[in-house]
Amino acid sequence: MRDFSGDHRWLSINTATVRKQGDLVQIAEACARQGIRGVSPWRDQVAAVGLERAVRAVRENDLALSGYCRGGMFPAGPDQRDDARDDNRRAVDEAVALGAPCLVLVVGGLPQFSRPGSPASKNLANAQAQVEDGIAELLEYARGANLPLAIEPLHPMYAADRACVNTMRHALDICERLDPAGSGALGVAVDVYHVWWDPELEAQIRRAGRNRLLAFHVCDWLVPTTDLLLDRGMMGDGVIDIPQIRGWVEECGFNGFSEVEIFSNRWWGLPMDDVLGTCIARHRSAV
Repeated sequence: MRDFSGDHRWLSINTATVRKQGDLVQIAEACARQGIRGVSPWRDQVAAVGLERAVRAVRENDLALSGYCRGGMFPAGPDQRDDARDDNRRAVDEAVALGAPCLVLVVGGLPQFSRPGSPASKNLANAQAQVEDGIAELLEYARGANLPLAIEPLHPMYAADRACVNTMRHALDICERLDPAGSGALGVAVDVYHVWWDPELEAQIRRAGRNRLLAFHVCDWLVPTTDLLLDRGMMGDGVIDIPQIRGWVEECGFNGFSEVEIFSNRWWGLPMDDVLGTCIARHRSAV
């Protein structure tokens, strides 16, 4: 496993981590001040400053991207499917413009939550089928742009509204059906918050292998937690054995950024530079 103690060149900040403290340009500037060289922006933050200004901020601050959040939300009613397709193609175009190595897919749950206005449904199997169809269609477009797609399995608590792909096994089954050659065009984003509990995690990481491991996200699971969405912990403050999981990922050949992605009312209430400084310290202490 890589030794991060001497520097933080492999640290990336998912911009959701400090989204309440500033816009994307301010986040980019703060990362540059702290010597952080990686970011992973969210689409709404890019839209708020404009794509052209976002691209310029990345370049002016000499930042690399560890990913782009997010595409997906595929399940939709008949009247919403064209919008879902077009929205995902725009996400690919934005990721390419920003120089992202992959587009992270949060695939969506039941259609009424994935694409508002869609007819209500309780048919999870149908939503999962729409997800696979949507990824297959988007994959062809993304191949033309030479942009890999990274399916992010989310914790089962999000199956209804955010993602009905909840395990590494399910995500990799989709990868193998749509990209059986393992070309690198389709893979997974491993977020420890969502997969740490899975008894198959080590085996499925090894199954993924280097070609399908496209992104690695870290934070921690607090016990007790006050909010299942907005109370993620800083690395080392919770119960996830992050070094163990990172070790499994790196043993398979992953050598990219360790991306901090924290949704937390607590951390959003602190000054941006303080949060970034804590991310650096925890990263360098290997938690």
